[in-house]
Amino acid sequence: MSTTTAPRFSSVLETPAADPETAQRHFAAKLSLETDPSDVQADMEKGVNGFVVVDVRSPERYAEGHVPGALNIPHRTLRAETTAGISRDTVVITYCDGPGCNASTKGALRFAALGFRVKEMIGGLEWWVRDGFQVEGNGH
Repeated sequence: MSTTTAPRFSSVLETPAADPETAQRHFAAKLSLETDPSDVQADMEKGVNGFVVVDVRSPERYAEGHVPGALNIPHRTLRAETTAGISRDTVVITYCDGPGCNASTKGALRFAALGFRVKEMIGGLEWWVRDGFQVEGNGH
């Protein structure tokens, strides 16, 4: 008496994984567009130059609390005039409140349209705080 069982359905494996070369291209492209609070903080602590952190939220939200040293340029105001003080040789890191906010994406898009190299800090200020990093502002 043989008992064979049908293979179980897999939600994970229903769509086959990409080949290694495709995966490598995808993840390299993703990392060229994103960074995280831990990497930003580590580089700031080491005094690494070559990037500037920009809080693209409103001045009121910025005043409540922001990444130390971050510039505040609300995404709706990003233009050649408002970004004139930032070198095109500098990578811009945008952030907003957190995963439920897309202002950092809107800001990154506007910076790119203005000719800047830009990365979005995933998790925003929420993950910055969650990681235990210092915040400047009236609320902190």
